[in-house]
Amino acid sequence: MITIRTAETDADLEAWRQVRMAVVPNERAASVEEMRRASATDHLLLLAELDGELAGAGIAGKSDLADSGFVAPRVLERARRRGVGTALLGPLAEHVLALGFTQVGANVDDPGSRAFAERFGFREINRQIEQIRVVLDEEQEPDVPPGVEIVRVADQPDLWTTAYDTVGAQAFVDMALDRPVVATPEEWHNEWLTHPEAAFLAVAGGEVIGCAGLQPDVDFPERAEHALTAVRRDWRRRGVATALKRTTLVWAAANGIREVYTWTQTGNDEMRRVNERLGFITRTESISMRASLPLPL
Repeated sequence: MITIRTAETDADLEAWRQVRMAVVPNERAASVEEMRRASATDHLLLLAELDGELAGAGIAGKSDLADSGFVAPRVLERARRRGVGTALLGPLAEHVLALGFTQVGANVDDPGSRAFAERFGFREINRQIEQIRVVLDEEQEPDVPPGVEIVRVADQPDLWTTAYDTVGAQAFVDMALDRPVVATPEEWHNEWLTHPEAAFLAVAGGEVIGCAGLQPDVDFPERAEHALTAVRRDWRRRGVATALKRTTLVWAAANGIREVYTWTQTGNDEMRRVNERLGFITRTESISMRASLPLPL
């Protein structure tokens, strides 16, 4: 028997995390504290049990992309092909529809998951490229462009607020997606800044012109995910992004991190070239898919 219930307690959230880490082992999972702190109140988190044992988990809510929701049903390998994914997808899709959206997105990483999504009308719209890099014992100090200073967000937290208007808003519009990313100033603080000690800003003439950072993994301290790397339009192609990336690598080396990874869209060739010059290599691709609501469940 399949049972679906809402994840509410800290124990529930930890169980939800364990499913995510089992299904998506190469990515960091937000801690329970981060999940509690997140400003998104429209998210629905579900747990699935099969014959009384944890079998899967799911999340749905407003997407970062304009005019779209998202769903992510995940099923533990031992419980697949037994109806758990469909049992999760139903209430997740209904939640997105209740939020007022007529389209819903999802990401899949393997042929089986893609076939499952296509059964319900999902079609590929983009691909996300994961690049990884081994962190050296000593990383090269950045060659900072003239007139630019790199500061840590933890040392000057007020600058992160101004970065939303000068860097973040431009980056969200310019991402290689079929629609812009939408984030409020509150979300910029609560969800796009996860570790101020490892977040850095490029400043020129008293204004923030770029940002980059790392998101350490509480479960695997030897690895970290790159946070948003972005540069103001008038400062692009002048070495700012490379300097910021090198700053994060220096921080990683000094803090025991041995692997960093980052995601870009298929259309963002420029950022991938920056990463490749810094020694990043491609590891995986994730397929972004979208369907119209309601789903044919």
